Amino acid sequence: MIVYEFDIQEETMKYNPADIETKWQKIWEDKKLFKVEKDESKEKFYCLEMFPYPSGKIHMGHVRNYAIGDVISRYKFMQGLNVLHPMGWDAFGLPAENAAIENSTHPAVWTKSNISYMKEQLKQLGLSYDWDRDIATCDPEYYRWEQLIFIKMFEKGLIYKKKSHLNWCDDCNTVLANEQVEEGACWRCGQDVAIKELDGWYLKITEYADELLEYANDKLPGWPNKVLTMQKNWIGKSYGAEINFQIKDTDEKINVFTTRPDTLFGATFMSVAPEHPIVKTLLAGTDKEAEGTAFVDSILKEDKINRMDDDKEKRGFFTGKYVTNPVTGNDMPIYIANFVLMDYGTGAVMAVPAHDQRDFEFAKKYGCDLKIVIQPKEELSLETMVEAYTGAGTLVNSGQFDGTDNDSAKKSIVEFLDNEGLGKSTINYRLRDWQISRQRYWGSPIPFINCDKCGSVPVPEAELPVKLPDVDFNPDMRGNPLDKVESFKNTTCPKCGGAATRETDTMDTFMESSWYFMRYTSPHCDTAPFDKDKANYWMNVDQYIGGIEHAILHLLYSRFYTKVLRDLGYIDIDEPFNRLLTQGMVCKETYKCPEHGWLYPEESVDGKCSKCNSDVAVGRVEKMSKSKRNVVDPNKLIQKYGADTARLFILFASPPERELEWSDSGVEGSFRFLNRVWRLIQNNIELFNSELPAPVEDELSKELLFHTNVAVKKVTEDIDRYQLNTAVAAMMEFVNNLYAIEAKMGDEHKALFRDSILSLMKLIAPFTPHAAEELFEMAGFEGLISRSSWPEFDEKHTQKDEITIAVQVNGKLRGQIEIARDLDKETIFEIALANENVVKHTEGKDIFKKIYVPNKLINFVVK
Repeated sequence: MIVYEFDIQEETMKYNPADIETKWQKIWEDKKLFKVEKDESKEKFYCLEMFPYPSGKIHMGHVRNYAIGDVISRYKFMQGLNVLHPMGWDAFGLPAENAAIENSTHPAVWTKSNISYMKEQLKQLGLSYDWDRDIATCDPEYYRWEQLIFIKMFEKGLIYKKKSHLNWCDDCNTVLANEQVEEGACWRCGQDVAIKELDGWYLKITEYADELLEYANDKLPGWPNKVLTMQKNWIGKSYGAEINFQIKDTDEKINVFTTRPDTLFGATFMSVAPEHPIVKTLLAGTDKEAEGTAFVDSILKEDKINRMDDDKEKRGFFTGKYVTNPVTGNDMPIYIANFVLMDYGTGAVMAVPAHDQRDFEFAKKYGCDLKIVIQPKEELSLETMVEAYTGAGTLVNSGQFDGTDNDSAKKSIVEFLDNEGLGKSTINYRLRDWQISRQRYWGSPIPFINCDKCGSVPVPEAELPVKLPDVDFNPDMRGNPLDKVESFKNTTCPKCGGAATRETDTMDTFMESSWYFMRYTSPHCDTAPFDKDKANYWMNVDQYIGGIEHAILHLLYSRFYTKVLRDLGYIDIDEPFNRLLTQGMVCKETYKCPEHGWLYPEESVDGKCSKCNSDVAVGRVEKMSKSKRNVVDPNKLIQKYGADTARLFILFASPPERELEWSDSGVEGSFRFLNRVWRLIQNNIELFNSELPAPVEDELSKELLFHTNVAVKKVTEDIDRYQLNTAVAAMMEFVNNLYAIEAKMGDEHKALFRDSILSLMKLIAPFTPHAAEELFEMAGFEGLISRSSWPEFDEKHTQKDEITIAVQVNGKLRGQIEIARDLDKETIFEIALANENVVKHTEGKDIFKKIYVPNKLINFVVK
């Protein structure tokens, strides 16, 4: 061991993060400490946090996400694993384009400037990233391969183009996927979403619905149940029947999907979605066309989710046309209804008002017939029904199926329909194909050319990437800039050589984030999206970390994309992520002035607005948001307390999966704890530069061994379980115990004490790496603590020889006794019965039962 020459001065003992953090960040960077390569001789571990959108500054939500991943990665490094821990940038997207328009700059300039700034912020946190693998999805070197994958998917029949009614955001001037509409509003800007009919490109995610569901059911044990449930519900597999209803006096039919074929005899009218293609046919050339078209337009302006709300007013329009009930022969009027969507089933519903509440409410409003076809034990009557009956019962008014229980009747009626050519059993999914066309500039160009003669033709692979052209951005811009760049738009067809136009829509940015984790495995590969051997070595991601808000969008798309890349021969895995941790949001209280709106905390002084002296409403604790001005700037926190304190607080304040409420006092508490660690080790630094006597086996030595091994065991197990807050708590308790032992130890205990504070240094290393490195160097060790081995514990030293047993009488605590561990039961009973307080509650009474839980408690049952 090289001895560190060290003079204990007051000024050197002071913990000064500003000095040590930049020092160790430079050493790590110069040594490329976290750069890794494929190594078959080592067990690999791939840890990944969801990469950020380069918005300009990282916030405390980012810090929490990345700090969690960094602890796990550093811990695995110290365990000797080959750890891949990369970082990059989800760099395309509408905010960059809007900022470019507003500031008359180019989105590439805005984005790359933000990336540069945010990268420095991340480095200031001391995160263990392999920066040689840094990627930005806006680079042509990245989206070139995305375009190639798009073409390969098209050739495999997994991509198609069609015209349909799509979610449209006027503010963002672009199409949104269903998953990007949250409570009727754009997930990005919050503007109400409208419906617009447009051409669009679709990915056949529905082709993989069963496999996505199968794995979500029982093949992703490392995923939170909440996320899996959300995905299963979104896929929405349901069993039922597809039934054909003939439109009266025409050759056309309307197909309906229902999970309740047992109620078919009770269907009295039909409801179709305003978006249904049949609507135009039903209205065309009739006296209802103008009024019906106006009704459709009014419904399409409404939020889809709200349209399905049970409390939403049911609105309908009678088309003047009828279908025939295939089993009763009765005419059923056809209504356009606001609560029917094209996104589920066929976009048409056979209405059974006696047995479906929405249909019941609609029928009552519009005077439609009701017919009871399922009778429970307490007989129903149309005259007394105040709501639909949706429970089980026996079929009535259902022809040859009368008397059958409704559950059995489902199968019987479907068999009848199948035999008669009127319908068939089928499976339906809520999941719809993924629409990826976006009418904006800042995204990957779709690599297709539109030719009047040849149709949609893929760009030849040799001409990839199709690069974005230069565009002058200004505040007056509207619509898709690419559609106005003639030099980009006008081209020749690669198939026939004739005049053609290039596709001017760009891809949804979720395309980039659906495979970036594979590109990290070989980010500089220039012959394929990624090197297959390297991807098969590093994948799957062993630990993925990100917000619960991505449960359906990004996570479902990534699973789908992985399966597609497998089927295209790019990789040999079925799923991308072995374990998923969804960290909670970082929240802080808000302040609002009636005149000036949201305030920064410092603008509220003694409950008054500093601008106008109005009373300030201290709002509820909410997710940190720039718009609500309740954000905490990580830079200011680092300047005041250091990165290690910021990391420690964000990890200690709450379990990773729960919301974290910001606390300034909590930050100060974390800083004080680091100072206590620093002083404890500094005060004993000479132990690493001294010849120490051999340790003795006395009670204090046993106590020291116990506390050290318990701490190592607890921290190790907590990191493995990702309960990082309790790991920090265990270290705090360990430090308290070490201070207590330091105060009473002699020279004969110092060798063990030295080993204990070395263990402490290693335990804090993943959490507060800068302080740990500095202390490790001061102790005279060669190398870096980040590359030292993780401490081990001895199970026998995690249990005390003497234990405390609770003694109960009739289930109530009456005393405690100190005994030797694993003492025989009868002796323990004798000791317990001699306890003064136990004697008071057992004397003169019959003890008819003695219960002993080994090494925990005794209970005497007396009467």
